[in-house]
Amino acid sequence: MARHPRCCLTAYMTTLQPHDEITQTKVNLETAPIAWKELLRFFAGGLVIAVSTQLDLVEVALQMSQDNKTQIEQWLSEGKIAKVSDELAKEWMDADAMLWAVVVKPWILVQLRTAC
Repeated sequence: MARHPRCCLTAYMTTLQPHDEITQTKVNLETAPIAWKELLRFFAGGLVIAVSTQLDLVEVALQMSQDNKTQIEQWLSEGKIAKVSDELAKEWMDADAMLWAVVVKPWILVQLRTAC
């Protein structure tokens, strides 16, 4: 299974406590690349959350799994996370986009794959 690029995690890892590192490693191992077209049924159900490339996908997943409402609300208000819009879905479909994805039930968090 592919992992989220480690270069994107370095700064975040320095602030983790030992038990958080175990959780972070687990989430990182559960992160995988996937084609957007494979997520269409989840998108139709309103379950796909787009994560800005300004954020670390694993950090967002950790904050959601820990129910950090303050941080999640801040990201929402800044537009850094949001349900995938119809426009973005069409753009990704037209581009045959590959995304990083991780599940934080009931959500699927996705982020456009970019080079670090």
